[in-house]
Amino acid sequence: MEQDNLPKHIAIIMDGNRRWAKNKGLPVSFGHKEGAKTLEKIVRYANKIGIKHITVYAFSTENWKRTEEEVSTLMGLFQSYLDDYSKRADSENIRVKIIGSKVGLSEKMKNSIAKCMERTKKNTGTTFNIALNYGGRDEIISAVKNIAQKVKENKIEIEDINEKMISDNLYTSEQPDPDLLIRTSGEIRLSNFLPWQLVYTEFLFIEKNWPDFDEKDLDEAIELYQKRNRKFGAK
Repeated sequence: MEQDNLPKHIAIIMDGNRRWAKNKGLPVSFGHKEGAKTLEKIVRYANKIGIKHITVYAFSTENWKRTEEEVSTLMGLFQSYLDDYSKRADSENIRVKIIGSKVGLSEKMKNSIAKCMERTKKNTGTTFNIALNYGGRDEIISAVKNIAQKVKENKIEIEDINEKMISDNLYTSEQPDPDLLIRTSGEIRLSNFLPWQLVYTEFLFIEKNWPDFDEKDLDEAIELYQKRNRKFGAK
């Protein structure tokens, strides 16, 4: 691995928790719990090797369509994870940010999000973005509405609107766009994840289910990324 050519920002679609559990004859909840353990392990390792930003797809706006039992289990897992993990993230100098819409989240969840972000906001290691109740199109719509409101209030002119202004109104403002996207479980699609930010990102699709993903897999993903020639539209 070339230390001077590490991706500054890695995005991960953590797919395959349910498939992993079903393959082992276990309840779906076991897959999500094991996936949470894998996530913590990978973020800790990424922080150790010097990755400055990680964004993971934890729960999409479309995931509300799953069974009430699974959604309830996931939300309970997320809340206990945030309450517990914020302590360890703080001690490991990891900054946690939760990105996505707060609409539909319980007050307890909102409080857990606020406390976790407040506790870790001054940390200078990896910025760990958790996309919770996130939808890429919703994010862009929200950014457009924010900009339109500024135009309406005569704070900016229509001619002032550019790529930077849109980026500055996204959840990931002040962070670089992802250099590398990893999706596990063999699925080959973005599923409404960071559509604005991923326009020049290198994609890597892995057959392995997320709970089986480990530090070696991340190393190999980074090494493959470093072998690619990124042209950003240039010849």
